Amino acid sequence: MSCLQLIINPGSTSTKLAVYDGEKKLLQSSIEHKPEELLRFEKIGDQVPFRLELIRDFMRQNQVRGEDLSAVIGRGGLVFGLKTGGYVVNDELCEALVNHEYSQPHASNLGGLLARAVADEYHIPAYIYDAVTSGELSPVAEITGMEDIRRRSFCHVLNSRAQAIRYAASIGKRYEDLNLIVVHLGGGTSASVHKHGSIVDSVGDDDGQFSPERSGCFPSLEIVRLCYSGKYTKAEMDKKIRGKGGMYAHLGTSDCREIEKMIRNGDKHADLIFQAQAYQIAKTIGLLSIVLKGDCDAIILTGGMAHSQMLTERIRDYVSFLAPVVVMPGENEMEALAQGGLRILEGRELANVYHLPERKDS
Repeated sequence: MSCLQLIINPGSTSTKLAVYDGEKKLLQSSIEHKPEELLRFEKIGDQVPFRLELIRDFMRQNQVRGEDLSAVIGRGGLVFGLKTGGYVVNDELCEALVNHEYSQPHASNLGGLLARAVADEYHIPAYIYDAVTSGELSPVAEITGMEDIRRRSFCHVLNSRAQAIRYAASIGKRYEDLNLIVVHLGGGTSASVHKHGSIVDSVGDDDGQFSPERSGCFPSLEIVRLCYSGKYTKAEMDKKIRGKGGMYAHLGTSDCREIEKMIRNGDKHADLIFQAQAYQIAKTIGLLSIVLKGDCDAIILTGGMAHSQMLTERIRDYVSFLAPVVVMPGENEMEALAQGGLRILEGRELANVYHLPERKDS
């Protein structure tokens, strides 16, 4: 039985597309967008007609017949309050993807909107899968020391969960039977606790360890001082936190390969910063091990930077006493989306149905 899926993964500067038949990738393409092409759109949702026409061109050029598709799978957007797994893209989810009362504006929000637009043409289902904001945090995990700020699950769910499922299969066990800590190492680094199939806690790329391009967390009073110093605009502070923070701020590059080369050439400052990054990532792993009360089956290091043996070995040196450290480098978002969609189509998982939260003033 054929399970042909169109995969749509929109980013801030590209739209990645693929067609899978079951777990077999038939074709894949990445359409790059020039900044001026997107600057003319005031809101993220305004880009739907523009990107939809590019998807139709992709289908025409590659002779992908909509009538042959079983489903369209979009990258999950930044909608608050989602669980892990898949969601049917219904009217309420579409509203949440464009209404910033219910979501954070991001190009990935287009994944569900575009999937729904294509799927409606051919009367097939549209799903999103493992959104960045999905998780099953307990009420105690959401509490912070400020009453008007609560913690939400925010991590690289798609790749982290896909690698956790893959690891479980590799040792002949079910993902739901394991307790895992998964660290996604990329331009931004996040870590998550997978307890019997649920992400019960996470540390995002702005509330923990620093990374190649993210500054991570720091003393709160110092950041308040910087924000009100008059030295930086809000846009500049945003860039210091995401984009020009972390190793980039210290070394002028976020390329791990370049930094390793600097270290091998005797740059002691680069070595110190690199060690500090490994140290902070290890501290996050140690922090999350408390959530499992020490009952951790494995620590998985994944993402693009997990290709760096220098980094993974430094992390391993700190945390191997907690649990076995497994390195699974790379991030296969398209494959992870296709596998998630296939599990739904084959009935191995049930897709969730999203409902808008009741307004507090209602």
